[in-house]
Order: sequence, then C-alpha cells, then structure tokens
Amino acid sequence: MSTEAIRVLITDDHPVFRQGLKGLLVALGVEVVAEAESGPEAVRLAAELQPDVVVMDLHMPGGNGIEATRTITRTSPRIGVLVLTMFRDDDSVFAAMRAGARGYLLKESGAEEIARAVRAVAAGEAIYGPEIARRVLAYFTDMPDPRQAAFPQLTEREREVLELIAQGRSNADIAAALFLSQKTVRNHVSNIFMKLHVADRAQAIVLAREAGLGGNA
Repeated sequence: MSTEAIRVLITDDHPVFRQGLKGLLVALGVEVVAEAESGPEAVRLAAELQPDVVVMDLHMPGGNGIEATRTITRTSPRIGVLVLTMFRDDDSVFAAMRAGARGYLLKESGAEEIARAVRAVAAGEAIYGPEIARRVLAYFTDMPDPRQAAFPQLTEREREVLELIAQGRSNADIAAALFLSQKTVRNHVSNIFMKLHVADRAQAIVLAREAGLGGNA
C-alpha cells in the first residue's frame, strides 16, 4: 500500500502530541482522517470512518486504549491498530498484543520508524520497535519448558526416563536409549513413582501424557 493511500485515525489525549504526529504523517502523504482523545471516541470514529490504521495511546481518561483496541479489532478486523505510547512494561505490551494490536512503538521513536510502522500495519504486517521486539523475544526465549514445569520435583534424568515411560517403553528399552544399566533405570522408575505418588506404570503414563510427555512415541 502506498503512503498516499493510507488513512489514519490518531488517538491520544495530549493535543500537542496529536498535532505533532499529524504534521509528521501529513508531511509523508498520509491522510489523517480524524483525531480522538479517548478510547470510546476512537471506537466511534473508527466504526464511522473505517481508517486503515488507528494510532492508539494506551492510557487516556474516559477509557483506555487496550479496551478500545480490542473493540476495534473485533468489530472491524481490517483496521490495523498501532500502539504508540510511553509505556514499555511487559504488562502493557502483552495486553496490547492480546487485544489485537498489530504494532507497538514507544513515543520516543523517530519519525522514520513511526512512518515505517504505519505503512507496515496498513499492509497487514505486525511490527514492534527494537526495544519492544527484544522484550517479546526475551519473554518467549525465557519461557520454561512446560514438561519440566509440570514435574519440578523430578531431576533431569528422571524426566528423561518419564518421557520414555510415557512412550510405552520398557525398562530394557529405556536402558538402551539412555545408555544406563537396567538396575539404574529401575531405581529411577522407583523414585519417579514415589515422587509422583503413583502406584504403577499405568498411573505414571496417565500423569505424564496429561502433562504433554510421550508425544515423540
């Protein structure tokens, strides 16, 4: 989509900021169809004018940008919401993503970065400022393995054994797969049963599979 074809609704409760952003976008050939100073006003104008992009602040009197974003993306899925805010905390970032925002920039972003984000969101792409992108990446990189989180009482080796138990493998198969003696495997199995409070292999398999183990059988 060319810059000239993009229609934008600016939502921010600070008139000076709105004027500055409007001047920047207009200078780039973007059509600013309206300005809103609250979430409810943005929802009303978005429904009425159907802009390509709504540039949305998050914290405004009379209704926050998260709720407005959620309403706009639900009722008018073709409209892209680009959050432009001073809030860089994880709660704000992920709340905006869950609400359906396609982009998230900080107000300190440069003119070129804002312009690029508006074009990207108008084209249906998702875009985040460098700092926000690092936060998102760090969040998903640091997420614990849900299989480990399910059984924190087990050692790494015991989890490996339980994974194979969940696949229906015998003690002999487990010993061969992990290069252990069958006696060592039996000890691990006994410890697993005790830590998981199960009486037998069948109960252990049920618990393990409910936690997502055994999927590589």
